[in-house]
Amino acid sequence: MKFKSHVTAFAVLACFSLPQPGFAQDADRTAALLADLAQADEADARRLEKEIRLEWSKSGSAAMDLLLKRGRDALEVNKVEAAIEHFTALTDHAPDFAEGWHGLAQAYFHADMYGPTADALERTLALNPHHFGAMRGLGAIFEALDKPALAYDAYSRVLELRPHDPDVTEALDRLDLAVKGTTL
Repeated sequence: MKFKSHVTAFAVLACFSLPQPGFAQDADRTAALLADLAQADEADARRLEKEIRLEWSKSGSAAMDLLLKRGRDALEVNKVEAAIEHFTALTDHAPDFAEGWHGLAQAYFHADMYGPTADALERTLALNPHHFGAMRGLGAIFEALDKPALAYDAYSRVLELRPHDPDVTEALDRLDLAVKGTTL
């Protein structure tokens, strides 16, 4: 399992500037929601994450929104090839829409295509450096490729943005020994 851009994807991950919204997203609203999420309790965090994902899903184009919906719907019923086709069309027509790239990454991941997954996550993070879903995906890719330090860093960055993620916390616990070793 090899892919060309894990170093580049990690460099993008390290770029922790304000999100660069695609199309119809309200950058100020998204930044405020992300700031609130970092400080939220668990109950509020779920609501804020939903609002953030909703903001990220706004393309500003009915046609692009339809492609996003069709891709997500196809993934939901495990029609991976159809999802890849919809998300590819979306990224072809709206290359600056981060959520299209994230959807394509998810579809590629379901198809066990880790190289293209990493490339699509790289594009997602280049367009939206605060995309915690893409960071989480990158952590999973690094973990699958037995790169525990890179996976640990990606997962740690997820928790900086989204502190109430039990799966990420579990992943960090699992990787802790491999990354930090044992104390004497």
